[in-house]
Amino acid sequence: MEDKASGISFVSLFRHFYIALLKGISRLPFPVLYLISDFLAFLMYRVIGYRTDVVRTNLERSFPEKSQQEIKVIMHRFYRYFADTTLETIKGYSISRKELSKRVIYKGIETMNVFAEQGRSILLFGMHYGNWEWSGLAQLTMKHQYQVIYNPMRNNPEFDVFMRQIRERFGAKTVPVHKSGKVVLGYRSGEAPNCVVLAEDQRPPSVTPFWTTFMNQEACFNVGVEKVARKTRQPIFLHHCKRIKRGYYEMTFSLLVENPAELSEQEIMLTYVRAIEERIREAPEYYLWSHRRWKQVRPVGYELVTGDR
Repeated sequence: MEDKASGISFVSLFRHFYIALLKGISRLPFPVLYLISDFLAFLMYRVIGYRTDVVRTNLERSFPEKSQQEIKVIMHRFYRYFADTTLETIKGYSISRKELSKRVIYKGIETMNVFAEQGRSILLFGMHYGNWEWSGLAQLTMKHQYQVIYNPMRNNPEFDVFMRQIRERFGAKTVPVHKSGKVVLGYRSGEAPNCVVLAEDQRPPSVTPFWTTFMNQEACFNVGVEKVARKTRQPIFLHHCKRIKRGYYEMTFSLLVENPAELSEQEIMLTYVRAIEERIREAPEYYLWSHRRWKQVRPVGYELVTGDR
């Protein structure tokens, strides 16, 4: 028992140490931060080979028309972007509102605010593209309550707290996925309508019935939220983060489906998938290719929805 308790204490102590280290790194100026990022990218790509097989396979299958040289160029750019985003996310712990407002341009909030003025909640479908973690500043000009649905890091509660502090700094709220149902269904009288943010491009934890082609590969997607959208008639927006240059972004919130009740659940999901495919192809190096997105295999008997008639 004592050994086990000591082990737990040591793990907790180590985690608190590296969280303190991350907080210290967040206070470094951007030029120093990007020097660290350059080294980190080199380390991940050239030395450790962090998930290089996964990244290469994902890119080759997503872009069969590209040569091996073109794939290598995208991989090199991806690891530089991946390292930058990692350090920029850490920077989010201490970055000032003034500094962040210089680095991120937000578009489409006015359209979202029109629905808020009508007392209508909305759904915001995101994607792991660009620096999605810097979207929280939008809360300052948004009339909705920004609610980010996330998967808690149950095996690392210290880091989970750290990430929630980053995401909630400017007034946004984080909601564990197991509590998301109540939030998505609406809000209590007297409160601001919700803008519920969901990263729908993640691989579901288990195989789901909805399968389609995504970047030339079969992939399944979480289902359920589109049913809620149809039932509650909440408009659906798309979150897209475009990189302008290193450390500078343009975040666009565009209306994807204004009247969900007019579409089937499959049509809603296909609209989302095709929209993010278009944006990924514009600059593929800024997508999260290190994720094992296409790991699952479609079970026998499951329909592949393509939208073709």
